[in-house]
Amino acid sequence: MRDRGVDALRAVAVAGVVCGHWLVTALVADSGTIRVTSPLKHLPELAPASWLLQTMALFFLVGGMVAARSTTPPRLRLIRLLRPLPALAGVWAVVVVVLLACGADPATVAALAKLVWSPLWFLPVYAALIAATPLVARLHPGWPVAVVAAVDLARFGFDAPGWVGWINVGAAWLVPFCVGLSWWRFDGRTLLVAGAVATALLITVGGYPAAMVGVPGAAVSNQSPPTLAAVTFGLAQTGAALLLLGPLRRLMRRPALWGVVAAVNVAAMTVYVWHQTALVVVTALALPAGPMAGLHTVPGDLGWVAARLAWLPLFAFALIVGLRLRNLLCKGVGQ
Repeated sequence: MRDRGVDALRAVAVAGVVCGHWLVTALVADSGTIRVTSPLKHLPELAPASWLLQTMALFFLVGGMVAARSTTPPRLRLIRLLRPLPALAGVWAVVVVVLLACGADPATVAALAKLVWSPLWFLPVYAALIAATPLVARLHPGWPVAVVAAVDLARFGFDAPGWVGWINVGAAWLVPFCVGLSWWRFDGRTLLVAGAVATALLITVGGYPAAMVGVPGAAVSNQSPPTLAAVTFGLAQTGAALLLLGPLRRLMRRPALWGVVAAVNVAAMTVYVWHQTALVVVTALALPAGPMAGLHTVPGDLGWVAARLAWLPLFAFALIVGLRLRNLLCKGVGQ
């Protein structure tokens, strides 16, 4: 039997990541070249907004929750997880070839391809944790937290080589996954308070960035690779999620709300894989009209943020249309 509260958490995670990427990604047209920037680079005072939009820890928490009770073999779960990738690879292979053949700037093509593919780092990490579930089922999340802390100490205290930081990609996201595997053993209030206090200390005293998403040009990112601040923030987030689990289950008794959540869950990975393509499509179609606030202009003021918020429904519409077309093509191929 499905846990509708867990499904609601997954829907929140998907919505947070998609809206977060759409809000912090600016494609600026400059002398025939398109470059990617972020409002957080120009408006650092907006960093607290990233605390609402960075929901990756919820993905891994839900992944652990589902893995703890799933009877589906990991191999089949991995197949479902990776199923949207071939179509994306095929479409973007054609797009890249056409753009280059039409004389597009290679730097622009590379920037767009990176924009679409870079969020997919999540899939191999998530897949590895699913495959490793039997090995980490009894692992206390404190152990990977200690690994992340040791790696950060080596990076920032002893100037360790850059590759050392990437150990945290596995260790950091193992923390919420482990919480999810045995979530009933943890007190949500304790996780929320301890995580929030630790994050506040790391930002104010420890010198960690306040933004919980990557900022172009920043000397240190909390996400690439993940830092201890990202982990403690994720613990606070998982604590809040556990506290909300009961209320979400009650809300999901409402047919309208459950219908939306069920629809998001059915297409969760497909939405995640294709959402940046929707952003690129809308931006490209509007480009002939000239620079448009919130779309092609430098995100240097709050007016840009307001304009970008107005574009979000159009991004969502483009994503829905794209998914419908994809489904029709897949059915056509199947026939």
